Amino acid sequence: MINLSSAKLKDILVKAGIIDADTFDTVAREAERNRQNVADVVISSGLVNRDYFYLLLSKSLGVERINLGTVGIDEKALHLLPEDIARTRKAIVFNKDKDGYFEVAMENPSDLETIDFLSLKLQGPIKPFLATEEDLNRGFILYQQKLTQDFKQIIDESVKESLRSRVKGGDVAQLAADVPIVAIVDNLLSYAVSSRASDIHFEVLDDAILVRFRVDGILHEIMRMPKEIHAAIVARVKILSNLRVDEHTHPQDGRFRYKIGGDIIDIRVSIIPTFYGEKIEMRLLSAAQKPLSFQELGMFDDTVKLVSEAISKSYGMVVVCGPTGSGKTTTLYSFLNILNKPDVNIVTIEDPIEYDMRYINQTQVNIAAGITFASGLRSILRQDPNIIMVGEIRDDETADIAVQSSLTGHLVLSSLHTNDSPTAVPRLMDMGVPSFLVSAVLNAVSSQRLVRRIHVECIESYTPDRKTYENIESQIKEFSIARKDIKPPKTFYRGKGCSACNNTGFLGRIGIFEVLEVTEKIRSLIISKDFDLDVLRNLAMEEGMVTMFEDGLRKVELGMTTIEELFRVMRE
Repeated sequence: MINLSSAKLKDILVKAGIIDADTFDTVAREAERNRQNVADVVISSGLVNRDYFYLLLSKSLGVERINLGTVGIDEKALHLLPEDIARTRKAIVFNKDKDGYFEVAMENPSDLETIDFLSLKLQGPIKPFLATEEDLNRGFILYQQKLTQDFKQIIDESVKESLRSRVKGGDVAQLAADVPIVAIVDNLLSYAVSSRASDIHFEVLDDAILVRFRVDGILHEIMRMPKEIHAAIVARVKILSNLRVDEHTHPQDGRFRYKIGGDIIDIRVSIIPTFYGEKIEMRLLSAAQKPLSFQELGMFDDTVKLVSEAISKSYGMVVVCGPTGSGKTTTLYSFLNILNKPDVNIVTIEDPIEYDMRYINQTQVNIAAGITFASGLRSILRQDPNIIMVGEIRDDETADIAVQSSLTGHLVLSSLHTNDSPTAVPRLMDMGVPSFLVSAVLNAVSSQRLVRRIHVECIESYTPDRKTYENIESQIKEFSIARKDIKPPKTFYRGKGCSACNNTGFLGRIGIFEVLEVTEKIRSLIISKDFDLDVLRNLAMEEGMVTMFEDGLRKVELGMTTIEELFRVMRE
């Protein structure tokens, strides 16, 4: 987001009647306190629509707003500026006009220093345009095509050089420090970041190393390398993560930071022994990533209202449910970001700490040091907290302490591994929490999945053939639970596939949600002797609960995702 001075931003928004001066000052102080961009906070708070904000901004700066998805990018012009400079300067050269001007999409077109730098670098005049972060990302994605060719060539050369090094001898630690092995790991990390991968897997087979990236929740095979360099690659990752190079029979966990361009990536590493050798899994997390607003997560207004009311209470529990990888932690961090105010003390116990949040006291689970979710939570209660976040309720002891905490004037946020929201109730009971306590402490239960978002630049509508339509109808009946009146969408959408989305038709992910509001009727049912999960689910729907599947159908109808993608994640 453009980094304008608060005074300039205030002048723009107040003159447009978007916000009054006092409200802006309050938002600006909160943004400064949390070290966040004021414009980001204004937009995420719902004070102004993002598109309208950029319209106001372009008028104020006296530059045109550019939509690179509509205008397109001349790839020859794009590659005139190296990717590392483009990322650092947040500028994309998308065209050279007939008058010899280089047309540049910029996050901040008022940045004269960058304009002068680009003019010298490109040896020509610059015409700046205002672009959103999403527009710039379209350009960065296009760099990936050339990177793919360069990447494969570099890796191939590095592998050959590494094999020659092995012939010369030397122990594994020495080989791990050799330039070819360092180059292989560095280039794989750079390629993964450019590919928007969330995870990198090095899997050792009987005759090769298989490298796979997880992009938008789906694993893709990237390449295979000779097994002879496996030990050196494992050693290199262990050295970066401060793990024991000589340990091969026990799992090890570590982390390190990697810098690419102006971005810093936190990398969480897990190494486990397998039949053919040690397997590496690396989770990539942007150190600069900010918590998303509820709207950016994918919540519609009705969902936002329910969640906002639940977390605004001074005590009780709000639980987020879903399988591994469904975005529960991201949602919890969004809750914390909303609640992070000067008048509250927020303490967390997490495993691991995925995002560093200013003014929030975050504690890492450390089994070796005796810090578990249960023991950490017990210690947190002596820290005079107002709000407690427990990364996950995994056992009876943690569940008991969390419930007791919420009964004694604390708001407790946590997550559970259940398939939907109603199932969280019997799950807590299975952990030994009495039904009357479950009824007393629960404010709301939210459950979620992540679906891939259709790439808006190559979206198209289509009409499925009769057989496909009948199949869709039957699957809708399967997932509709008690409601029998749900019909297929009137219009179906999909992504055709293009170079920017790697011909997948998808770019990014969005959540589908289900929020169980614990009303008086539901509290009464939970403590009744005739409690039944199906009855609870039906009562929740009678009281207006929108199921995850129904929320997903709404997003299908709006062209945000495909019906096939919705069916896929609902079966997870």
